[in-house]
Amino acid sequence: MQTELKISEIFYSLQGESTFAGLPCIFIRLSDCNLRCNYCDAAYTWKEKGELLSVSDILATVNNFPCNLVEVTGGEPLFQEECIPLLSSLINVGKTVLLESNGSFPINTVPAAVTCILDVKCPDSGSGNSFTLKNIQEILNRSISRPGSCELKFVLSSKNDYQWAKEFIFTHKLTGVLPILFSPVQDRIEPQRIAEWIMEDGLNVRLQLQLHTILWPEISRGV
Repeated sequence: MQTELKISEIFYSLQGESTFAGLPCIFIRLSDCNLRCNYCDAAYTWKEKGELLSVSDILATVNNFPCNLVEVTGGEPLFQEECIPLLSSLINVGKTVLLESNGSFPINTVPAAVTCILDVKCPDSGSGNSFTLKNIQEILNRSISRPGSCELKFVLSSKNDYQWAKEFIFTHKLTGVLPILFSPVQDRIEPQRIAEWIMEDGLNVRLQLQLHTILWPEISRGV
């Protein structure tokens, strides 16, 4: 029996976030999520049923696009155990693979060749304290063995979130270890305010704006 996953959508676009922003990328968006963040822009992943697809079917769809970069995202992709075989299969066919996860699941079983982009949920998301702290050591180990193989993202709704994210980085001694991205929640906080705070504190983090929402503001999915 072939491994199957619940898929919300597969599409080809430009990478809108992370240090890979601006590059053409194939997105495999898995259905379901264990969290319910109050600013979620992909709630359809857990509100809709999704489509069961085998790994071979997914690979066939991916091969229709003229692109080598693939991101597996959600929802929460690691919510489905079958995500790991999918990641391995993508690596085995020569793809450069990104995984975007909320960090609430351990990443120790994720293939070493996959770049893990972990979205640490801040207090005002409504899903604070969901990050699995066991992942900190895994992040450090991966970043040493393959620099740049992990990235951390903090989506900020307020100054309180900013201060919390800053404390998280300092507490776990992550400055300079891996790329760290601060991103504003649209309609909650102006990017300029986060930029000012970063400069005032001299933080070694990147301000990240969602490129796809700038390029295609009228489209809410499939970009």
